[in-house]
Amino acid sequence: MLDKFNSDKWFKKFKLEAFPEPEYIRLKHPVLLCHGYGAFASLVKPSPLNDIALFMRSHGVLAFAPNIVPYATIEIRSEEWQTLIQQLSERYDIPKFNVIAHSMGGLDIRYALSKLDLEPYVASFTTIATPHHGTSLAELVLRAPDSIQGKLGDFFDWMGDRVYPKTKSDAIGSVKQLTRSYVQERFNNEVQDLNTIPYYSFSAAVGKGTSFPVETVIRFQNNHIFEQEGINDGLVSAKSAQWGEHIETTHLSHLEQMSLRTDKDRVPAVKSFWLEVLKTLKKRGF
Repeated sequence: MLDKFNSDKWFKKFKLEAFPEPEYIRLKHPVLLCHGYGAFASLVKPSPLNDIALFMRSHGVLAFAPNIVPYATIEIRSEEWQTLIQQLSERYDIPKFNVIAHSMGGLDIRYALSKLDLEPYVASFTTIATPHHGTSLAELVLRAPDSIQGKLGDFFDWMGDRVYPKTKSDAIGSVKQLTRSYVQERFNNEVQDLNTIPYYSFSAAVGKGTSFPVETVIRFQNNHIFEQEGINDGLVSAKSAQWGEHIETTHLSHLEQMSLRTDKDRVPAVKSFWLEVLKTLKKRGF
């Protein structure tokens, strides 16, 4: 019996590594993660980017992923980010943060840096799939009949007011600020980058036009944006997400970037991407 037992194969499962812990990444400044538009992720986790913050902490990086109002204008959301950053700075005696913003959160922070007193708290600023040039998906929503727009707006405002009652939601008002015309013709002209802080960006593309999968729930959006703008992550085109020093185009959907609705076989890609974000900051001395 024992002569047929393959001990090498069996013990391979228990093979010990010299360093089994997650890779330690030492950054000069803690990370603040800023989420984008929407409240659905908050229905299944403490905050949209909570999983990412915990992942970063497992690699030795102090990271925070707070919540602000999910549906509101850039001006309102920016004020809330500013308040939260100041509170974290005072509570934990943190002079500066590496701010990493996802989606609409990137527009919020750009505004806060340009128009509000946020600069002293920010060491570096990185955006992930932020619609720096708008998204045709917002235009699609606004082309719906007024009656449908009103019902959708009421529903999302109702949801937003219940998951985050501190601030009144404005779902349709915020969508209008994500259109290509608004961002390109107004926002980008009025909101100027600072030359004292580095601006980095990561874009993303999956689905149509690529060899990478996209979730069924955002396949229609992916196809629509492809026809209008080219390759995209299901919500934001790769071209629109490029701003400042563009690092790379990753192949994760907008949902996967938040570790939301991620298939088991896609988890390594999500982890690899966020490790790359951290290593980019480390390499640049932040």
